[in-house]
Amino acid sequence: MLVLFDIDGTLLLSLSAGIHAMGAAIRELHGAEPDFARVEVHGRLDTLIWRDLGRIHGFDTGDAAHARFKACYTGHLERRLAERNTVEPMPGAHALVDAVCTMPGVTAGLLTGNYERTGRLKVRHAGIDPDRFTVNAWGDDGPDRRSLVPVAMGRYRDRHGRPVDARDVTIIGDTPHDVDCAHAAGARVIAVATGKFGIAALRGAGADLAVAALRDTDALVRWLARPAE
Repeated sequence: MLVLFDIDGTLLLSLSAGIHAMGAAIRELHGAEPDFARVEVHGRLDTLIWRDLGRIHGFDTGDAAHARFKACYTGHLERRLAERNTVEPMPGAHALVDAVCTMPGVTAGLLTGNYERTGRLKVRHAGIDPDRFTVNAWGDDGPDRRSLVPVAMGRYRDRHGRPVDARDVTIIGDTPHDVDCAHAAGARVIAVATGKFGIAALRGAGADLAVAALRDTDALVRWLARPAE
């Protein structure tokens, strides 16, 4: 079994540290004041957010420019969190990660819109060791969120020498994008209403299980251990 956690809004909140650092990087590199009000942020890949801003403000979004942006953004986020750590774990996140990592036959991973370095940085500042997640798919591993589930499944196969059935994959996330990417791949999804979207919206998006928070570790573990229907 493969259990893939989203980061922002699911495992942690950062008081928009990533958005602030991203904005600082765009100002440094392009001299533009990024208009995040015109960009959908929640549940999306950092690459797509950056490209949307490039379209709005007219800066280059080629591969070399993307590499420069990622490096600059990472530096700003590192400095910001070193000066003031605004990252807080969500209620129950530590306990659920602990439980999943000790479930027999289960591999824990991350499936997130964050880039690898910034995603790992946020998780570490939430007090969770990012190395506990051994099969991951990051925000620049594919063109959209749907493409990340097959990436994670491929990395599971590479690590374990055997494939994982999509019915044995569960995404834990906080947005309809998490629900959509899971179901597009044939996986299950637990949606948690600790981000922008409430339980009704997550149920309406088709979540297999929608919960208010990740506090009830035992109930969530029982649900994960139950065979997919």
